[in-house]
Amino acid sequence: MSIKNLCFIKIIALKSVMRELLTKYFNYLIIERGVADNTLESYGRDLRRFALFLQESKKISDIRHVTPEVIIEYLTQIKRENLSANSMNRALAAMRGFYKYLIREKICKDNPLANIELAKVWMKLPDTISKEEMKLILAQPGDQSDSAIRNTAMLELLYATGIRVSELINLTLNSINWQVGFVIVMGKGSKERIVPVGRVAYDCVRRYVDEVRPRFMQKKATDVMFLNRFGGKFTRQGFWKIVVGYAKKAGLQKKVYPHTFRHSFASHLLEGGADLRTVQVMLGHSDISTTQIYTHVTRERLKEIHQKYHPRS
Repeated sequence: MSIKNLCFIKIIALKSVMRELLTKYFNYLIIERGVADNTLESYGRDLRRFALFLQESKKISDIRHVTPEVIIEYLTQIKRENLSANSMNRALAAMRGFYKYLIREKICKDNPLANIELAKVWMKLPDTISKEEMKLILAQPGDQSDSAIRNTAMLELLYATGIRVSELINLTLNSINWQVGFVIVMGKGSKERIVPVGRVAYDCVRRYVDEVRPRFMQKKATDVMFLNRFGGKFTRQGFWKIVVGYAKKAGLQKKVYPHTFRHSFASHLLEGGADLRTVQVMLGHSDISTTQIYTHVTRERLKEIHQKYHPRS
């Protein structure tokens, strides 16, 4: 069953008016916005929970009767469920998008979330690793086997571009412009962006494509760039295991996941003097406020360095 169908099935328990509104909104997200399946699934889950709260806890059947106080009560309730900062922010983003749609369609006149900025309270700094720790991980695969050469290429490209793991495993042979040295990435909402590929990553991927990939293909016709040992496309879980394994092998005590590479990519660029707008474009963030969280990371690191080396810290 597709995620799109699943979103509609999950709202059946809602009363007819709210069910109809959410159905129309999901259709809008699918047809007009072209949102990714993962986003649709998470927004569907968040909005269904919000709608059930209105229906069962507050006995509100008319969306126009929702006040800022009701929103705050709902956010307080789900906060007690020990949701992560990211989950809280996503729930708030889902409601903001829904109300933006309702106002656009003239279903609601006022937005009860207009003055609510609670997401900043729950902001959690992204997990990053230092440049030295990144070097340790990148050195782990080596080049003694086909799998090692492929894994090195994947890790180097992930760090060089800051792309998401879902974007990495969906790259095709046409995704890289070998003449100019950049990768074309299809991001969230089918938005395309171009990210430069550094020399080290370029050489590793070139070697993998020229020397190793033909052996992984096993006579299969596919344009997917990175192939598993069966000649198929990697799963996110499969690559996750590779990253976790190399981090452990490198002796890192902290948890490292594929998304840690994306966070570290942004943090290291800003530490090196890159401007925020450039990093925003490379990450594919539609709103620069999403990118600004990495400035907090660099400030935290500056404080650590000051405390470590200043004689009167």
